[in-house]
Amino acid sequence: MTSDIIFQPLEWRNLTVKNRIFRSSISGRWDNYDGSGTQARINWEEQFAQGGVGAIISSYTPIHIEGRIVPNAAMIDSDDRIPFWKKVGETVHQHDCKFILQLSHSGRQRDIDGVENTVPDSFKPTPALSATTLSEQIHGFRCRQMTQTEIQQTVQRFADGAHRAREAGLDGVELHSSHGYLITQFLSSGINIRNDDYGGSLENRYRFLQEIVQAIRQTVGDDFHLQAKISAVDYNNVLPWERKGNTLSESIQVCQWLERDGVDALHISRGSTFPHPLLPAGPFPFKIATSTYDTMISSAPWRTLLNYFLFRSPLLQPFFKCIWNRLERHWQPPVKGDRLSSDSLSHLMQEHISTHEFQALLARYQGTVMEDAQAIKEQVNIPVICTGGFQQASFIRQAIEKGFCDGVTLARPLVANKDLAHQFQAGNDIPERPCTYCNQCLGSYLEYPLGCYERRRYYQRSITGADKAEQDKAAREAHDAMIQDAMRVYSPPPFSPAEQTA
Repeated sequence: MTSDIIFQPLEWRNLTVKNRIFRSSISGRWDNYDGSGTQARINWEEQFAQGGVGAIISSYTPIHIEGRIVPNAAMIDSDDRIPFWKKVGETVHQHDCKFILQLSHSGRQRDIDGVENTVPDSFKPTPALSATTLSEQIHGFRCRQMTQTEIQQTVQRFADGAHRAREAGLDGVELHSSHGYLITQFLSSGINIRNDDYGGSLENRYRFLQEIVQAIRQTVGDDFHLQAKISAVDYNNVLPWERKGNTLSESIQVCQWLERDGVDALHISRGSTFPHPLLPAGPFPFKIATSTYDTMISSAPWRTLLNYFLFRSPLLQPFFKCIWNRLERHWQPPVKGDRLSSDSLSHLMQEHISTHEFQALLARYQGTVMEDAQAIKEQVNIPVICTGGFQQASFIRQAIEKGFCDGVTLARPLVANKDLAHQFQAGNDIPERPCTYCNQCLGSYLEYPLGCYERRRYYQRSITGADKAEQDKAAREAHDAMIQDAMRVYSPPPFSPAEQTA
């Protein structure tokens, strides 16, 4: 067995993962409008399995049409979805990689409603199911409090989703109980305004999640992997006048209850919305949001329209930045990765971002949730994995060795370098063309294929000393390489060339 902790197996009660690198949930719209899956989805997941991660946590997977965040994303809402997810699992398993399906429900946080979630004859969005009547903070999505009957129906739908995942031969499920989606809306003291058995005290706010866990265990038994993704601190503070959300101490209690009720592992994150100014770390992606955000205007007309103009207007952007960036916290990471050398980055990339500048980005954005993860890990007896901009092997190694977490989850850094685990195993501390935390990928999924849209990573030749015409040509080549990389998700196609022309 290797002495490198990153590549030592992580053993859970019902699952063993070959290393400590997990691909975290990150969503793209490659599927059919009705929620059936496509070959592009299979290609997407296979890229990361080939790249050496120990396990993949699927993209956001709705348990019901009411709970999807966008159309054209594969769901797990009926038994006829099982064969597709079986094919996904079989493809991933060919590369000695585990596949964990993320069971999800949007609640009020529904980016694009889809025609099924509209009022008859008007095509206006129906208010989404939630624990609250308060509109979602960033976009103003409307909602209504769920009835107790609807709560029980939704609990059963989570259990049915877990059953289908098991029938598909997948390795486990994750409950998406973070980032402002439905389960967070029940857990958060800042969002949940119910005055019944599902609101008020922390114990009552936990009841919805508890019933989901219990229903899943009753349905799939005790020998199927079940983990929960939790916002350690939900903040609920994108708008300064909102009520405060759950504290770290409250989340520790929730995690202890989850362990008691049969959850096998915890996945620690933060934030009461997605995106949140503190997660994913990095600047708001104005450049791509100005191109894709218009897709959301019909979902909550006046607020999304206001946001659209804030994003597009050079005069109004500073106002949005002031609101958004006021929450960013400059922190000192509790561990330090190795100092980058002059050749750590590709010489082509260093023409656009220096090693010194990138070292500062790592210090600012890497491992931002790990101290919360450690606080939870010290109070539970089940493994804890943690998200937060990881992409440096020496940093990850220390985070695990010093007990902050048992493994790390990556999304954006893996979108940029899908073979990052293999690069670590080959001895690289960071990739030569790393993720720059620009967050353009997050804004892309509304209209474009999900991918890395950081052009600086794709230059094919030097521009040092080149005239403007040559610089423009190199920039166009970089753009074309970037688009080609994003389009790789469509290869191989669902049919062979002969079948397509038959």
